[in-house]
Amino acid sequence: MKSAFLPDRGVVKVAGEDARNFLNGLITTDLDKLKPGLGRFGALLTPQGKIIVDFLITEAPAGHGGGFLIDCPKALADGLATKLKFYKLRAKVTVENLSDDLGVLAAWDGTPAAQPDLAFADPRNAELGTRILIPEDLKQKLSDLIGAELVDAAAYEAHRIALGVPRGGLDFTYSDAFPHETNMDRLAGVDFDKGCYVGQEVVSRMQHRGTARTRSVKVLLDDFSPEAGVSILAGDKPVGTMGSSAQGKGIALVRIDRVADALDAGQPLTAGGLALTLAEPEVVRIPTKQPIA
Repeated sequence: MKSAFLPDRGVVKVAGEDARNFLNGLITTDLDKLKPGLGRFGALLTPQGKIIVDFLITEAPAGHGGGFLIDCPKALADGLATKLKFYKLRAKVTVENLSDDLGVLAAWDGTPAAQPDLAFADPRNAELGTRILIPEDLKQKLSDLIGAELVDAAAYEAHRIALGVPRGGLDFTYSDAFPHETNMDRLAGVDFDKGCYVGQEVVSRMQHRGTARTRSVKVLLDDFSPEAGVSILAGDKPVGTMGSSAQGKGIALVRIDRVADALDAGQPLTAGGLALTLAEPEVVRIPTKQPIA
């Protein structure tokens, strides 16, 4: 089993007697399904349905003061806290950015020998393993406790990329991408049966009408790693953009209809003049309304 402390992740806490209802009215995931020891994947959206910040969220047990702990990009933690305070109005909640004191340890490739406090299985993909919210100075102690070898965060990034799980800021641009484009609907990040939340009408319309034309997909690279942001071409026509890559695998944001047409026509896909292939060509033909199980 491996573990890595993720220096790019921070933690925001939302607590108070109105915290659950307050967050449920804002974010894409259903907190009525959440309790200590479990995690959910979700996002805060613009009113136009685009992702401001995506995150994992867990409920803190009473011994840790209760409330909800949001595992989010560290660079966006202050902005998220500010945005939540803006929405607070008269709700009885407190919002704190705890990123200076609390971070995220990821553990994968095995089952933890112990279940630490503030640990939960990553809800996006079982192979992503476990998240543990801890101060950075405890990363070795916690790794030893769960029976994991502490490795560099780059090893976790390569694992994430191999699984095709997008990362905001690399595989898509915040405030410019819809949840369907980043596969949140396929990664248990959107609850379509919950009540209203910010941006809900747009997301529901894309789901029910099957109008998502852009998707994050896994790609295979032949001994090269194009920079994030490089255009992907089918012939001489742009069909997408490269995201993160490692060890011959990558994630790309593509127009699935254009890529499907290129595959049907036998046109190669290239990035920076070098060939790439889809790891799962069938995903460009899966309707929005029939998400991957």
